[in-house]
Amino acid sequence: MAPPAGQTAAVAEAAGADGAQPQQQRGFGSTISGIVRIAVFWYFASKFFSPKQKPVDPSAPSQLMTNLFNKGESLDMWFYLSEHEKFNDFGNDRALYWHETNIPYAVWTPESIRTKSLTYYPSETLQNNGSLYAHVFFARSGFPIDPTDPEYQPLNSFSRTHAVATYFPKQKKNKKKSLLGSPKDSDESEPEVEKVGDKKSDPKEEVPVEWISLWKPNVTINLVDDFTR
Repeated sequence: MAPPAGQTAAVAEAAGADGAQPQQQRGFGSTISGIVRIAVFWYFASKFFSPKQKPVDPSAPSQLMTNLFNKGESLDMWFYLSEHEKFNDFGNDRALYWHETNIPYAVWTPESIRTKSLTYYPSETLQNNGSLYAHVFFARSGFPIDPTDPEYQPLNSFSRTHAVATYFPKQKKNKKKSLLGSPKDSDESEPEVEKVGDKKSDPKEEVPVEWISLWKPNVTINLVDDFTR
């Protein structure tokens, strides 16, 4: 005996609903698997085809460079003048021309700017084309700069040497006379600086170059800091 028409339609609808659920589940699962495949493919592609980065050498200068002092830390300064390029006479008070304390490091305020004017009397050696050097030492406030001091620590101080006198060729008078000018003009000679290494000059007129030392009237000391790292 055939079932009623209403029951047949209900059974068909239920069967259709049960068949749609597996299809929806299979569609969601295929989407997830597709995303996983794309992620795996992207990982291996980026690993094999991306430019290789060189490993960072921890001993490289760029990695070792850092500030010895913290920002605002107090420093002391010693300024020595000596005719020797190497300086270790820290006990010589006559060579110490400038001493400052409690200079804030990397703080650019009027308090961190120090100035001093001094008079230096050159020796006979210096007057005869001798050399003069400025030896500048910095250290944490309260720490010594003398390596022979028992409390000396290399990482608490630093120094720099600067040549105060520089050398230039001595000026000489121009002895050439102008044939077109007046005798008065020819007698007056103007000083000129010798040109060193001029290959176009006449070899017969070449004379030994005399060098003289000239003073640098100003010495500027700047502390460079870098807190970008």
